[in-house]
Amino acid sequence: MPSESFSLKTELPDTSLDISLRPPLFEDFCGQVRTTERLQLLVEAASGRAESLQHILLSGPPGLGKTTLAYILGNAMGAEVKTTSGPAIEKAGDLAGLLTTMPRGGVLFIDEIHRLQPAIEEYLYPAMEDFCVDIMIDQGPNARSVRLNLAPFTLIGATTRAGMISAPLRSRFGMNCRLDYYEASELQKIILRTGKLLKANIDKEGALEIARRSRGTPRIANNLLRWVRDFAQVRAKGIINQETASKALSMLEIDKDGFDEMDKRILEAIVHKFGGGPVGLHSLAVAVGEEAGTLEEVHEPYLIMQGYLQRTPQGRVATAKVYQKLGLPMPKK
Repeated sequence: MPSESFSLKTELPDTSLDISLRPPLFEDFCGQVRTTERLQLLVEAASGRAESLQHILLSGPPGLGKTTLAYILGNAMGAEVKTTSGPAIEKAGDLAGLLTTMPRGGVLFIDEIHRLQPAIEEYLYPAMEDFCVDIMIDQGPNARSVRLNLAPFTLIGATTRAGMISAPLRSRFGMNCRLDYYEASELQKIILRTGKLLKANIDKEGALEIARRSRGTPRIANNLLRWVRDFAQVRAKGIINQETASKALSMLEIDKDGFDEMDKRILEAIVHKFGGGPVGLHSLAVAVGEEAGTLEEVHEPYLIMQGYLQRTPQGRVATAKVYQKLGLPMPKK
C-alpha cells in the first residue's frame, strides 16, 4: 500500500492510532453489510456448537477493513488472535512455531496471504484440513517425518490480490468474502465516530465533505480527517465544517472527486501526451515519473471504478469523463 509523490492514501499510517480507531465489535463496524451479516451468522452457529470458526478468506483493496474484521471475529468468538503476514513466513519452521502454539479455538490471521511461498502453502494444507503438521527431522538417509496434532483453530487470510492465491489454497477456505468500496454516507458515519475518538469538533457537513474525497476507503478517510483536524486547529479555531474541510483538502490538491495530484497527472498525460490512448502501462509510468506497480495497484483501480480509465489489450484509454473533467472537447474518434 507506496509512492514517492505526496499522497495521503500512500502514506504509512500511525499504527498505534489505527489500532485504537478500529471498532472492536460488529455493532460498531459500519458498511460491508452483506459480509458482516454472513460473518455474524458463522459466529453464532459456531458458538452454538462450541466449535471453532471455519477458515475465512477476506479479499479486497487495501484500507477497507480486512484486519479490523479479523479482530472483530476474534473478539466475537472470545479467541486469541495471532497476527503475521505472508512475506514474514520465510521457512516452514516459522509457520510450525505459530501453529503448534495456537490455543484451542484461536485465530491465526495472515495478512497478504497471496505472498506465501509455494512450499509454505503445501505445509499449510494439512493444518487447515486435518489440524496436523508433518515435521521433517534430520536429513539424507536418516530423514523422517513426525506428525504433530494441532488444536482446532481458525485461519483468517487477507489479500489485496485474490487472483494470485492458488486454487488449492483458496478451496480450503470455507467462506470467501470480498470487501467493496464504501458509500459516502457510510464513510461519513466512520469519520464522525473517528472524530469523537480524536476529540475533533466536526459536524455532519464537514464529515460528508471529507467522505466524498476519500475514494471510498476508511483508511484514507481517517488519514484525511487527521489532516483536516490539524488544519482546523491552526486556521479555523478547531472547528471542522464543510468550508474548513474543503479548504484543508484543497491545500493537499485533493479535489471534490477525491483525485490527488498524481491522478490528475495520469489523466493529463494520457490525453495530452498519448492522444487519449491506448498507451502501455510502462510508457505511462515513465511519462508521469512513477513506478508501474504503483500506478497499477494504487491509482488505476479508483480511476477505473469511477469510469475515467479503461484497460484494453492495447493499453490504457481515457474515457469521455476525462475530457469533461479537464474541460477539453471530445476528440472526433
